[in-house]
Amino acid sequence: VQLQASGGGLVQAGGSLRLSCSGSGRTFSAYAMGWFRQTPGKERDFVATINWSGTYGDAADSVKGRFTISRDNAKRTVYLQMNSLKPEDTAVYYCAINSGSRSGSAAASDYDIWGQGTQVTVSS
Repeated sequence: VQLQASGGGLVQAGGSLRLSCSGSGRTFSAYAMGWFRQTPGKERDFVATINWSGTYGDAADSVKGRFTISRDNAKRTVYLQMNSLKPEDTAVYYCAINSGSRSGSAAASDYDIWGQGTQVTVSS
């Protein structure tokens, strides 16, 4: 499975963006997926996760109520809807697959396949 993230860009504080992560491979729908973000010099932080069927999702406290993760297995795509963006949301956002589990996880070490990242910049 390979992942391709898209949808990043420059947006003003309070604005919205929707990130997409498209996967190749027939087994895309069998795996839990997650979104993480990283700023220079810092570790990759958990943003949101979703189980294989899309029936369960979770998000970091810092984004709860603003970000929503969803997936469309028929399109082999996972989405991250980001609303009420803040300057501190600025980061490179990565999508990832946990090929060892169908359940979501907040631990980056549980994910073994990563996309290339997409830059999100929120101006104040």
